[in-house]
Amino acid sequence: MTIVIGALVWALLIGTSLQLVMVFAGHRNPAVARQFASLGTGISLLAGVIYALMAAPVPAGAAAVGGLIAGGLCALIGIAVSFYLKDVPASVLGFGTVMSALAGALGGWVGSLFA
Repeated sequence: MTIVIGALVWALLIGTSLQLVMVFAGHRNPAVARQFASLGTGISLLAGVIYALMAAPVPAGAAAVGGLIAGGLCALIGIAVSFYLKDVPASVLGFGTVMSALAGALGGWVGSLFA
């Protein structure tokens, strides 16, 4: 299985940028902070789709793995910043990253169907 590094870098850059925008917006606005779980997971799903589309043509399994990496890493960075700002507890680092990585894998798989 091959990971397309260029696609992974772009998916990470876009996903991490969106995660950080969400984190800083949520730090200032409690309404956004209440949506951290759904917004963050959605951003990771989008990072997976971006990976799959940019890495095309790759098999669905490879797209899912790339999406898992992109979605998980961008979420981990966003959650770490949010933890540093004291907006989320440390436990979110674990389960939030895992759930976002799974969402990224789903996004990669779905994205491969359209690529």
